[in-house]
Formats: sequence, C-alpha cells, structure tokens
Amino acid sequence: MSVSEHAVDGAPYGVVVAGGEVWTTLVHTGRVATLSGKVFDLEAPESRPSVIVDGPDDAVWFTRNGDDRVGRIGYDGAVSAVQVAGAPYGLCVGPDGALWCTLMSSDAIGRITPAGEVTTYPIGTTGAFPAMITTYGGDLWFTLNQANAIGRMTVAGEVTTYPLPTDGAGPVGISAGPSGVWFVELLADKAGRIDEDGTIEEFALPAGSKPHAVAATADGCWITLWAASAAARVDAKGNVIEQVEFADGAEPHGLSADGSVWVALEKGSVAHIEPRG
Repeated sequence: MSVSEHAVDGAPYGVVVAGGEVWTTLVHTGRVATLSGKVFDLEAPESRPSVIVDGPDDAVWFTRNGDDRVGRIGYDGAVSAVQVAGAPYGLCVGPDGALWCTLMSSDAIGRITPAGEVTTYPIGTTGAFPAMITTYGGDLWFTLNQANAIGRMTVAGEVTTYPLPTDGAGPVGISAGPSGVWFVELLADKAGRIDEDGTIEEFALPAGSKPHAVAATADGCWITLWAASAAARVDAKGNVIEQVEFADGAEPHGLSADGSVWVALEKGSVAHIEPRG
C-alpha cells in the first residue's frame, strides 16, 4: 500500500472521482477544485460546498448547505445550481436516476431531477438532523444524527425508521455495498451495518477516533477517523484490517473508494491510498 498527498488550498471536504478527474469541495472558500488544477469559484463564499457525487448527466453534483442550494459542474465546465431549502448536506444518485439529498434543518429528503425539478418528502421525525444518504435495494437510506437511527425511504416518499442499539451514537456517514448498508457512529466510535430486513450489527473502532464518512467496497468498507487523523479499512466481518495515519490535525472527512481510495483532508490536501498489488 502506498500513500501520497496532493496539496489543495481551501479546506477539502468532499471528494469524488468522475469524468477522469478527482474533484474536491472546498468548504470554507465556496469553491470546487480538481487535482488537475481546475478551480471553480461559485461566487458565493458562504455556500459551504460539502458532499460531492458523480451525477447521472456528465457532471458532478454537490450540496451547498450554507446557502440552500445543490450545485452542478458539467464535465464541460458549466456551473449551475438549484435552490433547495433546508440546509442540504448528504447527496446520492437514487435508483430512479435523480439526485437525492438530506435537508438537515427541515427534517426532510429532497429529490432533484437533472433538469432541476425539486420535490421534498418529510421523514416524519422532528429534530432528527438527517446527515448522509445512499441507495440500496431500490430505496434511499440515510443517517438520522440526532434521532439515533437509520432512515429508509422509498422513491414514493414512504419512510421506515430503525433505532440504533447504542444510545447517543450520533450516526453520520452511510454507504451501500455488496454486504449491506454500512454506516458510522461518530459519538460511539463504532461502525455499523444494516441489511434489507432492518437487522443492525455494530463493530468497535478505535476509542476516541470519531468516525465520520464511510465508503463501501466489494469486501467491506473504508472509514475516515476524524479525531484520530486516520483512515481505516474494515472487512466484511467488521474487523479493522488496515489503518492509514495522516499528520496530526489533518481532519479527514469525505472519501471515495473504487479500487484506490481518495480522502479529503480539511487541513489542505487530498490523500491517495493505493492498495498493494
């Protein structure tokens, strides 16, 4: 395994590989950049671009929870945005080809078509603070940070809520893979997995590590350990089998795992982890 870092000015937060580029959101400067050197100024310094995904339409899409928008940058460089009230944060491409986002301040999930049409669906829980979102088995799955639960929504807006076994766990990241839906519990220092029938398993991570984001892989997942300035590889049984250490205070947040692993370090770089062989 080899690890390299690529300096990026402006506090990298989210990261995705799309259109032959590595893209990162610069949460404190209202910009999006690629590691090839392109910088897109959103002309909204307080927009807080956060979670970024490869869209269904030759573009990256990203949430702007500072100014209630979901942004789009085409592979051709065209920049646009759609207004979505409620502090959008988590984002994924749904089973229907639309973009789905969590709305942290309004206890809702938003749906945005590539053409920019917006629909919102209530999650039915007050003060839940929905965080990250993913798609699995034809539904949307999301963490409810303040409700200590995992939510599940059909594309028609029907919601099921699964309480977590650990009280006060503070779930944040979530990602679906072949072995189920993985999530992390920031305040409990645990990873978790939920399957389609709602069965939840929890696995211990290093104490005090504050896991933030998770990216499912074919044989488990990768997790950013925010407080430990590290990233961990977890196998399908929940065992930590590798851990990559970054400099103290690196603040690893978003990550992308597809063969190799990219980690956004808020201190000012994007790390690249390449597996052995």
